[in-house]
Formats: sequence, C-alpha cells, structure tokens
Amino acid sequence: MTIAVRVQGLRKTYGGTAVVDGVDLRVGRGEIFGLLGPNGAGKSTTIECILGTRQRDAGDVEVLGLDPGRDRRTLFERVGVQFQEMGYQDKIRVGELCALTSSLYDTSLDWRELLARFGLKDKVSAPVTALSGGQRQRLAIVQALIPDPELVFLDELTTGLDPRARRHVWAIVRGLREDGKTIFLTSHYMDEVETLCDRVAILSHGRIIVEGTPSELVEKASAAGLEEAFLDYVDDALEHEGGSW
Repeated sequence: MTIAVRVQGLRKTYGGTAVVDGVDLRVGRGEIFGLLGPNGAGKSTTIECILGTRQRDAGDVEVLGLDPGRDRRTLFERVGVQFQEMGYQDKIRVGELCALTSSLYDTSLDWRELLARFGLKDKVSAPVTALSGGQRQRLAIVQALIPDPELVFLDELTTGLDPRARRHVWAIVRGLREDGKTIFLTSHYMDEVETLCDRVAILSHGRIIVEGTPSELVEKASAAGLEEAFLDYVDDALEHEGGSW
C-alpha cells in the first residue's frame, strides 16, 4: 500500500495537558480513512498538526511525501481541507468566495463546474449566510476541491445535518474516492464511518485505542486489554453526543 499520510508519535499539549498523546497512523492512497471519537478527543487538533496549521510538540509527520512544516506551500497545492469551523467574510457571496479561493492556487478547477456538480449552480449570487446547513457543507467540499487535490481532509463534515442531508454528503464523499481522491475524515458518528470508511481509528483522550476496518473494530474491541478502553470511549460518546452510537 502506498502511503499518503504517515504519523509517528504525534503529541500536542496545552497547559501541561496532552490533547494529542503519541498518535501513530497510516493512510493509504486511494482509501477513505476515518478518525472516530467524541468531541474533545483531539480529532481536529490531530488534523491541524498533520497539516502544519498548528505546530506539533513532538512526533514525525509526512503527507504525500512532504514535511508539512518545511513544505507547506507545496503541500497546500496538493491537498484540500474542510475544517470543522469555517469562517467567512460578512455578506460574502458564494461566487465571490469560490473566486477568492481559486485565486490562492497556481492551478485550480473551474469552480463554476464544481458548484453545478454539487447542486449549487443557482446559488452563485446568494450570500453564504443564506445557505442551508447541507448547502454550506457542500460548499465546503467545493472549496476543498478547487485545487484538484490528491488528498482531502474533511473534519466533522456532517455534524448538525439532518439524515437526508447527511446521506447526500455521504454520496459525495464516496464519489470523491471513485475519482481517485484519498479521503481523511473525522467523525463522532459510528454509522458514518461504517458506511464510508475503508479503515477507522478510534481516538479517546488523545490516544488511538483501536484501529482497523469497520468490521474489525468489534473484534479488536473484545481482544485482551482493549475492552476497558473501548467501553470508556463508548461512555464518552454517549455522554458528549447524546447517544449517537
């Protein structure tokens, strides 16, 4: 398997508390990899450290063969990113936002064609703030795809969406893999990673406690030494996410 993302011993602390505590993971080219965990598990911080948008305290990271700290400009020509918290200029319109994003890259796809592909063609002149939750998430994917990336990071993409909108976004993500993209997504929904992911790692309190295909997770959870950690994760998920499991 050709590796797209390689992480070894990743660590990030705040005020003496380890938010990411020795994470190791591998993401193969062409797969959908899911990082699953409740809010506060360290998922977003892990992605930010992998991308180099947040400085890591320790560990080695390689993305598409590049060091995200040293080769950040080159790397961002090859990856697309949708962060959980996306901030936009006040009153900016959909077309203006896409044109601005396109201008940041040396080469880019036609954002008008992307809007049409994702059912937003008639929203070019609409303020971003006027879009529904599902439309905003599709717009976030368009933003991530504008540089025609090899690797796409999607952080909590379907949080807050109704079931119909979630299924629509899932179909889009599967289509990206069919287009040859590698997908690294975070989620706190077990059904989401079961539906989408080739492999999943469960993050609890900054540490990966189990990793494998969705069907392997249950088997690995019952292996010696993992039962307690896995149950701790379930308890956290139910407490923080209102029973999303």
